[in-house]
Amino acid sequence: MQSKKDMEIVKDTIRNEIEGLSALLSSMDDSVGKSVEALYKNKGKIIVIGIGKSGHIGKKISATLSSTGSPSQYINCAEANHGDLGMIENDDIILALSKSGETNEMVNILNYAKRRNIKIISITCNKNSFLSKNSNLTCLLPEISEACKLNLAPTTSTTMMLALGDGLAIALMIRKNFKQADFKELHPGGMLGHSLLEVNNLMHTEKDMPIISDNSNMREALIEMTSKRFGCVGIVDKNFQLVGIITDGDLRRNIKENFLEFRADKVMTKNPITLNGGSNIYDAILLMNKSKITALFITKKLTKIPVGILHIHDCLKIRNK
Repeated sequence: MQSKKDMEIVKDTIRNEIEGLSALLSSMDDSVGKSVEALYKNKGKIIVIGIGKSGHIGKKISATLSSTGSPSQYINCAEANHGDLGMIENDDIILALSKSGETNEMVNILNYAKRRNIKIISITCNKNSFLSKNSNLTCLLPEISEACKLNLAPTTSTTMMLALGDGLAIALMIRKNFKQADFKELHPGGMLGHSLLEVNNLMHTEKDMPIISDNSNMREALIEMTSKRFGCVGIVDKNFQLVGIITDGDLRRNIKENFLEFRADKVMTKNPITLNGGSNIYDAILLMNKSKITALFITKKLTKIPVGILHIHDCLKIRNK
């Protein structure tokens, strides 16, 4: 059947690109480490240049650099020859992408950079190319056949470019000690940005929290659980420390004659799972998924004092914001 043949072609393409990445991993030399060092010490922007398929990869690398703490700008080589060279400043560094290293549109950019002593780092397959010879550092890609059966359409080569570009960006991110809070500052929108919101922005507080004292009975616990609709109730001691939790499951496991007269602290699960206030939504989702729970008490930092409660449905609402 044609569909099976098509699937095999897709698999062969992926295998070819995996081989390319394996070859890249084996062939890397100290030029990569030196490139990270040069990019890290650079005082200006990282200017990524390319054209065609390499240009599309360059756009993505530039976007990744910018979002992980290394200001970057992509410039199309053709547009650079018609005025966009003015975007490149003397404190910048250039990351040039070209499989052949002989892209005509790059010549004027390279000459412009050399006249101003702007460093050039190249990613190419050709160490004897014009690009490589005019670069301060060259990250050489291995010569691997493209996944394209004609060996023409850039496929495996662009996959290697992208992987190497991502590697440079992540190495810089770690060198700069780029944290979640930094990412949140640069990426406030979308699901990624919303997942880094602090739980304080979504949690239910004060009278909305299902809370009873440890000397309450199960009748009071059931009323509190039903009225607050979180499927649980927190148990606090005289110092308002969270000492336990009663869930729907606890009710089912303990229900028997005179159940409503039982003390809550005899039914509760001790030492409930909690999360410190100030943590982000992503941490809360991970913890709830790992613990297989649907609601989570948020506590004052370094204490067991509950300041709020978060339901998994609250976290899902951020999709609509």
